Amino acid sequence: MGFDPWDAAFVADPYPAYRELREQGRAVWCGATGQWLVPHYADVSALLRDRRLGRTYLHRFSHEEFGREAPPPEHEPFHVLNGNGLLDLEDPAHARVRRLVAKAFTPRTVERLVPAVQRLAGELVGQLRADGGGDLLTVVAEPLPVAVIAELLGVPGADRMLLRPWSADICGMFELRPDEETARRAVRASVEFSAYLRGLIAERRMRPGEDLISGLIAAHDEDGRLSEQEMISTCVLLLNAGHEATVNTTVNGWWALFRNPAELAALRAGRDPEKLSTAVDELMRYDTPLQMFERWVLDDIRIGDIVIPRGAEVALLFGSANRDPARFDDPDALDLVRADNPHLTFGAGIHYCLGAPLARRELEASFGALLADGVPPLRLVEEPQWQDGYVIRGLKQLLVEF
Repeated sequence: MGFDPWDAAFVADPYPAYRELREQGRAVWCGATGQWLVPHYADVSALLRDRRLGRTYLHRFSHEEFGREAPPPEHEPFHVLNGNGLLDLEDPAHARVRRLVAKAFTPRTVERLVPAVQRLAGELVGQLRADGGGDLLTVVAEPLPVAVIAELLGVPGADRMLLRPWSADICGMFELRPDEETARRAVRASVEFSAYLRGLIAERRMRPGEDLISGLIAAHDEDGRLSEQEMISTCVLLLNAGHEATVNTTVNGWWALFRNPAELAALRAGRDPEKLSTAVDELMRYDTPLQMFERWVLDDIRIGDIVIPRGAEVALLFGSANRDPARFDDPDALDLVRADNPHLTFGAGIHYCLGAPLARRELEASFGALLADGVPPLRLVEEPQWQDGYVIRGLKQLLVEF
């Protein structure tokens, strides 16, 4: 089986295909996606830091100059929202926005949230126990990061049920070749979420609080302030990136633990925070929730013997890089005490995930609550099925019991 992101068997287990790709070369053309696939750790790591590649090309070229078609006008609300977020900005705009966001989203902000994160994780696990089990995805994995981001942004409790559907619809556009219905849902969610945040920002301008939106309004430096659109796009990115990665790391991680009972038993036996933190990093490496990160080639680059011209697109295969035997000993083994583990799940370079410290805290709280003293061991009820998406890869559900 080769690289086929629309094949259910490939999505369920892409790692044999990744091994084949690494054997084929450092850059492999994929006609089905129209991209150069980059499967090796060293190349993916280097290219994440290479400024000849970009998440966008519009800071240097028009669509016509770059040989690409402009997106349909009806998709504009999604592209305005996405294009003004840190993930898709390039310097100098990226440096300015990241510097301002970092002033509001500080390590102190994350640490202030930790008690709430731990309390929420405990409450959600308590609900799962009270029910005797259930779907780990919907009862624990999804509610935790949504509640934490809502707490961070200052979203009122009554409105928090809006966030998950908006996030899911917007993230559908990050898959390969999304269909028109997916695009319509993403545009609608972009319009609704932007309008909601615009109202919340207006409220915080009048009555500032301790939340991140108030911090973003106050943030400024020698380059000026964040525009309202940049604030909106930042808030949406924090939800989408923080939510999707944390949810899928949780359920993918537990599925990996169920398939490696000796590792799960060892983790349960040694519950100190340092071991849990090391285990969480290994679970992120072993089955990363973001399998592919795409970049445009802004200037010709050479990967091995292949020159990739300006205007091409490369697909940096995080899932393959994190299983590359040239970088990781016995990479297909889950080793929860793996000490040398520079996985690429959070990216690298200027687009390294700003929310990585918060994501780690959420994951440690979630796994810790389910492995705590007095909590009976979890057992898998039935083998799960994978969602259709490949780029953001996760399970449809994970049914468990105590």
